[in-house]
Amino acid sequence: MTRKQRILFVCTANAARSQMAEGLLRAKFGNHYEVFSAGTRLSRLSPRAVEVMQETGIDISKHYSKTLEQLEERTFDVAVTLCDHAREACPVITGAKKHLHRGFCDPHFSTGTDADVLDRYRRVRDEISAWIEETFDPEKK
Repeated sequence: MTRKQRILFVCTANAARSQMAEGLLRAKFGNHYEVFSAGTRLSRLSPRAVEVMQETGIDISKHYSKTLEQLEERTFDVAVTLCDHAREACPVITGAKKHLHRGFCDPHFSTGTDADVLDRYRRVRDEISAWIEETFDPEKK
């Protein structure tokens, strides 16, 4: 049995985008990857991220915000920054063999009604999902 590749998703607060990416990659291709997420600072898991992921049948409600420092003892095959701030704050993530960047808008800063904000979370979720399919599908490698 070969070792699963270890993937780390990094965002500023590890509250929404990186948490959704972790849940999506684990659900889609968890038999090929060991998946983690972290932030450049500590926050709390976004209830809206939990809600829109639940709509797809993926439960991230037990996830919690972690910092890169909390994972510094681990090594990763790939570290992915999902926002420009994380890429600027840590252009090189210690312990990662390869670095990727793919920025997504932060749905936390969406304005409008609750429905508008949830729609923004859904759009970001779907964008991340499509990118994960394109980037990590073992059949396409």
